[in-house]
Amino acid sequence: MVRFLKRFSKRKVIKRDPARYEREKVLARSEDVEERMELALSRDTHKEILYYLADNDPDPQVRLAVAQNSELPVQASAVLARDASEDVRMALARRLVDLLPGLSQDRHSQLYAYAVQSLGTLALDEVLKIRVALSSTLKDHAHAPPKVVGQLARDVEREVSEPILRFCAAVSDKDLLDILKSHPASWVVQAVAKRDRVSGAVSEAVIEVEDVEGGKALLKNSGAQIGEKLLMTIVEKAKTLKEWQSPMATRAQLPLPVARELAEFVDASVRDLLMSRGDFDESMTEEIAAIFRRRVEFANEEEHMTETHEQRLKRLIKEKRLNEETISDCVAMRDREFLFVALAHMTGTTPESVEKIFEMETAKPVVALAWKAELSMRMALTLQREIARIPHTALLYPRDGTEYPLTEEEINWQLDFLGLKAA
Repeated sequence: MVRFLKRFSKRKVIKRDPARYEREKVLARSEDVEERMELALSRDTHKEILYYLADNDPDPQVRLAVAQNSELPVQASAVLARDASEDVRMALARRLVDLLPGLSQDRHSQLYAYAVQSLGTLALDEVLKIRVALSSTLKDHAHAPPKVVGQLARDVEREVSEPILRFCAAVSDKDLLDILKSHPASWVVQAVAKRDRVSGAVSEAVIEVEDVEGGKALLKNSGAQIGEKLLMTIVEKAKTLKEWQSPMATRAQLPLPVARELAEFVDASVRDLLMSRGDFDESMTEEIAAIFRRRVEFANEEEHMTETHEQRLKRLIKEKRLNEETISDCVAMRDREFLFVALAHMTGTTPESVEKIFEMETAKPVVALAWKAELSMRMALTLQREIARIPHTALLYPRDGTEYPLTEEEINWQLDFLGLKAA
């Protein structure tokens, strides 16, 4: 025991009373529980004695009293974190959390490291109620250690991890991204999506999971960072995940290009939500209405159409309607066959050649084809996503919002490679 106590002899936390210290050493080894309990409860007991009781006393009530003693040295927490008694471990958890504000002032101190290590042990405790108590306390604690809450966020029990995922600001983006990549349950995605602040990287990861409720929650969250590029990805996914359409239509500060893209395929109820937004001017509202009317007319034409693709092509050419709007309608209505016919005429090739270009599932050939057809870069982006099914990470996006990202030399090289006559 003497060797054990010498480890702390250099610490001058309290003024040592040699005579009392010797008496405490004797009492700490006493067989009388009441004498040891008196030591455990007293705030005047030397810290080395408290540590000894924490590590050696056979009575859980004595160890519990030690854990609750405000003078217990933080170094002893590593011992108590593995105590056989649930009550002792629970008391330690409360004490360490209470100490965090003071210890966090110097996150590089040894005492802070001791506390975090012990909290980390408790975060993996086999007893659920201890992990639940720790989670409920740390979820909105200003000094919650990131390492500990990262462990709690990964807990398999919902009542442990959900409060941390939903409310704890100390959870790092790195942890959140890792959790979202591990095929999480829907409630996990929703908890992350509803956080007060969601970074752009985490928002992208939420959408990548394609959880319906999680995506809805993210779109409704004003604290979620969702840039135009990600919004375009969401629009694409919303064509099959219809539950995302209404939240998208009502999201604050929706960029106009995204609203136009959304208007190309949503139903009348979502169109009405778009048109009733207060942040669109009259011309934009009318444009959305015109897009919808054009789609309805296109659908009606298809329903009653008896003409062949060739006849339809000749009619549109005669009516001077073989343009970007027609291409957009073909995409929106999934009329791939006529789309290939129209693009073939506009680029001087065959429908079969156009189809093969899209089957390549590569961005640059599709962009070159759109350029050759004198379509906008916005439409080139739509063709990449909708017809070529190119992953959003491989898409070519407009430069400065509207311009083609390839140089004319690069486009001509692509056209030559595709067997199309370069400009």
